[in-house]
Amino acid sequence: MKRQLTVIAAAAVVLLGGCQQVNTTGTGATNITRKQSMSMLVSEQQVVQMSAQSYVDTLNKAKSGGKLNTDAAMTRRVRAISDRIIPQTAVFRPDALKWQWEVNVEQSKELNAYCMAGGKIMFYSGIITQLKLSDDEIAQIMGHEIAHALREHARERMSSEYNKQLAMQGLSLLTGGKYDGVLGMADQLVAVGYSLPNSREHESEADVMGLELAARAGYNPQASVTLWQKMAAASQGGSPEFLSTHPSSNTRIRDLQAQIPKVEPLYLAAAKQYGKR
Repeated sequence: MKRQLTVIAAAAVVLLGGCQQVNTTGTGATNITRKQSMSMLVSEQQVVQMSAQSYVDTLNKAKSGGKLNTDAAMTRRVRAISDRIIPQTAVFRPDALKWQWEVNVEQSKELNAYCMAGGKIMFYSGIITQLKLSDDEIAQIMGHEIAHALREHARERMSSEYNKQLAMQGLSLLTGGKYDGVLGMADQLVAVGYSLPNSREHESEADVMGLELAARAGYNPQASVTLWQKMAAASQGGSPEFLSTHPSSNTRIRDLQAQIPKVEPLYLAAAKQYGKR
């Protein structure tokens, strides 16, 4: 058992190797300060290029299926919201203003939206129509998804997975496969004890940064609460938070409510420009 624990400890050491601690964004009013572990073997440019190609493939597939931007009014609505939020990204990352931003809407019943690395945004129509979202609520989702891209969460997860796989493969070679069973157990422990909580941390971080982005664009931060109330009602019977990569809706609502006072002045100032909602 002592030898097994030594192997697991060695795996943890290797897992942390080859990484650098960075902070991809400024702190903003919501004080985003967490240092991120990025593999030197997974560059920002690589992730952006992969995302761009994946986005093109998604657009082509949706277009060939007659599902891309088929509702002109909805597409205009989503793009109008993005036109207000994207300029706010300079607070966290001035270089984001130079990204090749794209915003599209795919006809789908799925309750989802995303922003890939480099600013490739997709909304699914289902999340807007089924939840009957207001512009303020759409802005909360968009701010959240943009925050993932600004913080390079995809690259961070890829770095973690890349180093984990290198560690497991390297130790398997070093031990001649003798401890593969133990390493498999260690891999599961890493998934539950590190990977999943880390993803929940990404989600919570994106909630907070997204709240600020939307507020700076003149969208009511109180909409973050009503949004997650709607999401909670639509996702009854979901996975327990402990084994989920997303915080529970109740946790999100509680945390967002704690952050709203920080961004309320930003919203009120922006509302004078855009008109209070």
